[in-house]
Amino acid sequence: MSDVIDYEQRKELPDSIFGLPERREYPMPDAAHVRAAEAYFRYCPEALKPRLAAAIVSRAREYGVNVKSPVVLGYAQKFADSEKK
Repeated sequence: MSDVIDYEQRKELPDSIFGLPERREYPMPDAAHVRAAEAYFRYCPEALKPRLAAAIVSRAREYGVNVKSPVVLGYAQKFADSEKK
């Protein structure tokens, strides 16, 4: 898959591939797109950041990507903590 997903390719992706499936935003079908989601994380609405961060970390593990952003890792931890309650 190339770095850019066109409209037709995006339509074919299952919801589970997206960091925010209900909005079909932040597609992560491969390692390059996981890194892109991490890079564009700052544009995510504040209320959705914990869930997106958790999705990025989960997909990163799946594809062997090292998440470097302490901000993404912090939000992912907040999400994990909230799920434990």
